[in-house]
Amino acid sequence: MIITKTPFRMSFFGGGTDMESYFRENGGAVLSTTFDKYCYVNVRHLPPFFDYSTELSYSKTERVTKVDDIKHPAIRNAMKMLDMHEIRLTYEADLPARSGLGTSSSFAVGMLNAFYALKGKYADKKKLANEAIRLERVLCNEAGGWQDQIAASFGGMNRINFSADGYEVLPIIISPERKRQLNNNLMMFFTGFTRFSSEVQKANAVGKQDKNAQLKEMLALVDDAERVLTDKYADLDDFGRLLDHTWKLKRQTGSAVTTNSIDELYAKGVSAGALGGKLLGAGGGGFLVFYVQPEYQEAVHLAMKDLLYIPFVFENGGTRIIHYTPEIYVPKEERL
Repeated sequence: MIITKTPFRMSFFGGGTDMESYFRENGGAVLSTTFDKYCYVNVRHLPPFFDYSTELSYSKTERVTKVDDIKHPAIRNAMKMLDMHEIRLTYEADLPARSGLGTSSSFAVGMLNAFYALKGKYADKKKLANEAIRLERVLCNEAGGWQDQIAASFGGMNRINFSADGYEVLPIIISPERKRQLNNNLMMFFTGFTRFSSEVQKANAVGKQDKNAQLKEMLALVDDAERVLTDKYADLDDFGRLLDHTWKLKRQTGSAVTTNSIDELYAKGVSAGALGGKLLGAGGGGFLVFYVQPEYQEAVHLAMKDLLYIPFVFENGGTRIIHYTPEIYVPKEERL
């Protein structure tokens, strides 16, 4: 039996420039962090006592005799990619899916990590990120960027650069105290809306105007935000002001990024004292994060009283195996 634990990510700057269609020509970069909310994937070989050969438990339960009959596209394609058979897979998570935290990519990374371990093979973080990108973007043909799979695999607070040659992961070097202060100044709330990121991406692509100007400016903000974090003499509150700037830019990149309800919530937060914030993920719902100085946090809590507040702490581990028990597995065709 294998259990993997994979963090969710919080993307601050550069979202959209991690789309392959953009960065292959223009370059791209994102600044993001993982935090202490996780998904857990439990995988083992299914004992041969049932009239089905594979059992999957996520938001639904599937029991099938052929891999091709699996309805969940990521599980089906991952099992075919790694030649997995006769398994029982269970998925659990600390936060809901389709909420802007890269949950599907965290699941993809954690599942691949578990599958490799079940086969007795080691896959490093780069391999897991690369194969999760291939799984979601190529095999499942889901619209979206590359940052989620990379963040979930590597963990920590990073700048991820994208180019025609691929990507590189550069940890943000910041003092523990400054990092703690940033963590303490961020407040996250669940809007209650959930959506498929790939659907939002497709909706934003329909009839879109040229958004290269906005993406170019959003890319430049990655440099500005990194400078604020790493320069100990910079005003950390500028990070919040830059979040407000990037949120306004992101709203111009597609009609599905926000809704009137989310705009009202954001305006309430800023009126209560938040310096800035953003809706996490592709847009259209999920989690709102605000940068709020300590003296205004009670007022922002009050303004968001109808939403669920989610405290969190940054984490550095990325995907990991938290339980490993080797199994003796004999494929069906080799059994006597």
